[in-house]
Amino acid sequence: MRHAQAEPGSGYDAWLGAPPASGDARRQALDRMAFLHAPEEAAPIRAALAELRAAAIALTGREPRPEPAPEGGRGIVLGTPAGCPEAAAAWDGLPDDPAGESYRLVERGGIVVVAGSGPAGVLYGAFHLRRLLRSGAPLGGLDVAERPANALRMINQWDNADGSVERGYAGRSIFYRDGEFVRDRTRIRDYARLLASAGINALAINNVNVHARETRFIGEEDLPSVAAVADILRGWGIRLYLSVNFAAPVEGGGLDTADPLDEEVRSWWREAADRVYRYVPDFGGFLVKADSEFRPGPFTYGRDHADGANMLADALAPHGGRVVWRCFVYDCRQDWRDRVTDRARAAYDHFMPLDGRFRDNVFLQVKNGPMDFQVREPVSPLIGAMPRTNLLVEFQIAQEYTGQQRHLCYLVPQWKEALDFDTQRKGEGSTVKRIASGELHGRPAGGLAAVSNIGDDANWTGHLLAQANLYGFGRLAWQPELSAEAIAREWAELTLGDRPQAADAVCGMLLRSWSIYESYTAPLGVGWMVKPHHHYGPDVDGYEYSMWGTYHFADRDGIGVDRSSASGTGYAAQYGEPVARLYESPETTPDELLLFFHHVPYTHRLRSGKTVIQHIYDSRFEGAERAQGLLEDWESLRGHVPEPAFSETLERFRHQAEHAREWRDVINTYFRRKSGMPDERGRTIY
Repeated sequence: MRHAQAEPGSGYDAWLGAPPASGDARRQALDRMAFLHAPEEAAPIRAALAELRAAAIALTGREPRPEPAPEGGRGIVLGTPAGCPEAAAAWDGLPDDPAGESYRLVERGGIVVVAGSGPAGVLYGAFHLRRLLRSGAPLGGLDVAERPANALRMINQWDNADGSVERGYAGRSIFYRDGEFVRDRTRIRDYARLLASAGINALAINNVNVHARETRFIGEEDLPSVAAVADILRGWGIRLYLSVNFAAPVEGGGLDTADPLDEEVRSWWREAADRVYRYVPDFGGFLVKADSEFRPGPFTYGRDHADGANMLADALAPHGGRVVWRCFVYDCRQDWRDRVTDRARAAYDHFMPLDGRFRDNVFLQVKNGPMDFQVREPVSPLIGAMPRTNLLVEFQIAQEYTGQQRHLCYLVPQWKEALDFDTQRKGEGSTVKRIASGELHGRPAGGLAAVSNIGDDANWTGHLLAQANLYGFGRLAWQPELSAEAIAREWAELTLGDRPQAADAVCGMLLRSWSIYESYTAPLGVGWMVKPHHHYGPDVDGYEYSMWGTYHFADRDGIGVDRSSASGTGYAAQYGEPVARLYESPETTPDELLLFFHHVPYTHRLRSGKTVIQHIYDSRFEGAERAQGLLEDWESLRGHVPEPAFSETLERFRHQAEHAREWRDVINTYFRRKSGMPDERGRTIY
């Protein structure tokens, strides 16, 4: 059954619902899809079979026969080496994959074999084949083998039991309503399908800020509902995780302490883990935010984060569960006059000394930058600094600081830049993607995690084109070598189908959008010039005198935060050499990060030859013009994008163009008045 919101042109089907890109796709499907057979009954294989059956009907208008192709005929067969002879032959010679997620697509004697090392691998292979069929790619001689670069490819939902979504910009939760799990789980199933098609294999279904109601999710009252959601996810190769409240033994557990070294507390968590696994035998584990932004944690009891994480890890270990422990820990009650304490240093200072003390089933989840998902940050120095600890690099698909899905900001180029960054922790080639996967330090597992951007809006993400960020994260988590352009084109062609003009235009818009958004908002790595609390719209001093520790230190002479070792907070020294040396000096720091690392005069000249103040003025004006260009590009696609998606997205672009002008005028006026320096080009600054 399709959901009621899955109307044609709504965007509900996302990248899985558009018509074929060309007549070649139909001809290919007619030739290859008359017979469709899978001899095994595992749920992901059944899902894979259903996907290809639906594709066959959409492409040909005909129902494929659910049986092997006759001798000399053409068809498709799906399976694993353990239960399908064709798959066993296709897999011969390929390496073992204990996770069961690898696949091979091979054409032999007219038969296309979708061979997976396990049922999930069959499902991923089927989605790959579906993409090929949709594009009309020739299948004769096909031979493709893939395995995911990252063992854990995780989405974090920031959904609350009352139905709200923290930092949610696409409607309300699809999981909860009025303090209870939703009864109609059709959208959860459809979401799991979207995630699986992009390669996601783990989902934490509730907010890391765990309130009283969600604290009870690990109790008998709610576990039947948790198990029902897990059953849906399991059919798509996705393991369910829960965010837990570190203080749960006190806040509803009947104990007077949550000290992780207290034996009663440890016993309480063991019993809680046993209870969860009785309902969900393949439960993934616990996601934890502790000692962060007023959340309880081990610091309350004089313990450290290794003590806290290991207590939970020990409770989960007998069941094969994991603890995902967030490293977003900092002093959020900082005196704004304190020029020594530096929020950017916090994660490294707290966690790096603990390297080697965490259990093997603990994964530290580290934000890609040291602050909080800004439009431009350096890579966190904690990434690569803990070679004896499992790591997940965390990104934010939800555009909290990058336009909140009202502005277009395709984030895959930002993530690619972070993943490709060479930390040089073990010499040249010590890239973030090799650290995240575990490859660089010989860790058995690692991966990527991201904050979801979906809600109950008809098109899932509010802004139709924000779907590209969800899809792009999954594709990057599977294969970080993919380019931002390849992912953008893939998403655009899948989503817009047989509308090549629209796909080409949208691909170009996506690839320009991050630099456009940065150009009218955050100059040279400063960030944070947003209205407090909701983080939308320009307010240059919004956080300048607050306790959150996010400052730009602009005065009449200059701007930026001195994070050098010689005269500043010493943050730059948290990187290994030669990266630390690169960031230590304004002369060697890349211009796009200059003001993150250094306080410089407005007259400081950039590599472009412009002064800092002129760059601020020019980039705001250029950014507003380019935002207007996005609106005009979208308007040119009228008739090439179906309704109501076209008109709904048009309103988003109109808002972005207007809001970019507001950003331009607020920031330029602030710095014109602060510096007293005019625009060389004499444009209007208020």
